[in-house]
Amino acid sequence: MRGRILVIAGSDSGGGAGIQADIKTITALGAFAATAITALTAQNTLGVHGVMPVPPDFIRRQIEVVMTDIGADVIKIGMLGDVVTIETVCDALAGFAAGVPVVLDPVMVAKGGHALLAPEAVDVLRRRLLPLAAVITPNLPEAEALAGTVIGTEAEMRVAAAMLLGLGAPAVLLKGGHLASGTVIDLLATARGVEAFAAPRIETRHTHGTGCTTASAVAAGLAQGFSLRDAVIRARAYVRAAILSAPGYGGGHGPLDHAVTVDVGRLA
Repeated sequence: MRGRILVIAGSDSGGGAGIQADIKTITALGAFAATAITALTAQNTLGVHGVMPVPPDFIRRQIEVVMTDIGADVIKIGMLGDVVTIETVCDALAGFAAGVPVVLDPVMVAKGGHALLAPEAVDVLRRRLLPLAAVITPNLPEAEALAGTVIGTEAEMRVAAAMLLGLGAPAVLLKGGHLASGTVIDLLATARGVEAFAAPRIETRHTHGTGCTTASAVAAGLAQGFSLRDAVIRARAYVRAAILSAPGYGGGHGPLDHAVTVDVGRLA
């Protein structure tokens, strides 16, 4: 049950999010991860302490050499950082990955609050990248920025999801972990309708990288031939199990246990 995913994202030196979480997740779920790194971060569980962007020509080169040799069944995009990087990635996808499904995690802010996307880049991401995506996986703050609305309830989540579909994304997995509730609700919205997935909130500080992990898990499922719904179901089960078995590292927002396994046959 292989499947090839090219991950285009930033590196997290702490290992909990970014490219590191992407590779761990994809490998744990039985798929193959290649990468194009967009930025290096000096990061731990306490926050982001520095960012060094990768030159655009080298980002393009990474995408080119992977796609012209190994190839990919799905592209997963995470941290891009600025306008130039977004434009570079869009142009490279048009040149080397036309027609390959894209899972877009519109990374804007790190768990500790550090901005990972320049404010002026939001419109470019909305205008150029959203129409290329097969599915986008924003959390609530990211959805608010993209849709230009405030989200404080499940009803407002549904409105925002519809607005994001209207921007050109054919599917939206809107993650509701930021709502103040004992139940976490995620919405999967497509032109066919909206399905809600709910689970009891796990009270823990060890949730660093949940967004990257969820998107990469969805990408792995799609690359392996899962329907989008089934890929989302497995991804949510995997992330929940990884949170429950988190190793407890660090003094801040700790990483997940990406080595955890889920029984695909028991998912429904």
